[in-house]
Amino acid sequence: MSLDLGPVQTLGFAVLVLYIGIFFVARLRFLSENNIPVPVVGGFLFALVASLLLGQFNIRFGFDMSMKEPMMLAFFSCVGLGADMRMLSKGGKQLLLFVIACLLYLIIQDGIGLVTALSLDLHPLVGLLSGSITLSGGHATGAAYAQQFSDSSNIAGAMELAMAVATFGLILGGIIGGPVAGRLIKKHNIQVPQKAPDEHGIVLQHDDSTYAPVNEDNFLLAFFYVLLCMIFGKLISVWFSANVMTLPDIVWCMVVGVVIGNITIHDKLPNAHQPSVDLIGNIALSLFLVMALMSLNLWGMVSMAGPLLVLLGTQFFGMVIFASYITWQIMGKDYNAAVIAGGHCGFGLGATPTAVANMSALTKRFGPAPQAFIVVPLMGAFFIDLLNAIVIQGYLMLPVFGLGN
Repeated sequence: MSLDLGPVQTLGFAVLVLYIGIFFVARLRFLSENNIPVPVVGGFLFALVASLLLGQFNIRFGFDMSMKEPMMLAFFSCVGLGADMRMLSKGGKQLLLFVIACLLYLIIQDGIGLVTALSLDLHPLVGLLSGSITLSGGHATGAAYAQQFSDSSNIAGAMELAMAVATFGLILGGIIGGPVAGRLIKKHNIQVPQKAPDEHGIVLQHDDSTYAPVNEDNFLLAFFYVLLCMIFGKLISVWFSANVMTLPDIVWCMVVGVVIGNITIHDKLPNAHQPSVDLIGNIALSLFLVMALMSLNLWGMVSMAGPLLVLLGTQFFGMVIFASYITWQIMGKDYNAAVIAGGHCGFGLGATPTAVANMSALTKRFGPAPQAFIVVPLMGAFFIDLLNAIVIQGYLMLPVFGLGN
């Protein structure tokens, strides 16, 4: 039996799943005290129920995910619109330090995967598939390399393994970021801003200005700017891919957002109302994440439970240790560093939207962390894929893989 939902029905269902997440986070102290993002809670619970219905009663949900990509583009457009170049210039050193931290972890992450695979008597390429290829790279990168390894080395089940690791990594990344950052804040008695959310539940990351309340006019203008970022970002992406090189659409949407946001700040043009931009970004991020999670087929991954548990377990502890001690140290051992460590858990095991969801949950509780909201999305959008590709190719040249020649 298949229950097929169209794009509008899927979007409505995603909002319902978000409310399920809100319900559980509000009533279970463990979730709220550990800063677990609402979309992760709602999306994972629904994926679990849907997988059980599929496995036990052959009831399948069919979702039309055509709205998922626009939500992601809208979120990164909002990141760009909120990136004040004055703050970005101050955060240049922080970004460089975070690039170093992420590069170190990519090398360690693939090392953990390789050692774990060899200890389980698995093909060494399985170690890379359970390392930065899928965890820092995500489903798309995992699918590309899984196909390559399956063709070149005849690894059975490579695609299934890659999708399973990327899927559970997305969930784990959304679960551990909050507890890691919360523990750092409490353990080191870090002074936090303690700026409460406004009436819309939004914590502004730009606390150096005063903003008028959200109303129809300023919300509509912010929404118009977001649409401009998405439209021109896609157009630039198509031209750039045809004439120069291919970069993800999210990069160009964010770049257009940076340009619009900073032009309207310094010139006599109507500027984007930051509370409205943050509100749109939070909604888009939540819907994107919950749509990504609620469509997961957890039941289909049960057959790989044994090796998958070991491979993911070692990566889980590796990420926790690295974020808690290395990322935290490199980024300055302050409140922003703790929030960045929580974000690193998000895209070190999952994806950039998961990282930002972790940080949003933290700032909603403890207060704004403006540099974290510049450094982490920039790293996730611009640099992580490039660094990941370099590290993967470096590992593939090792004699253990037999691919160096």
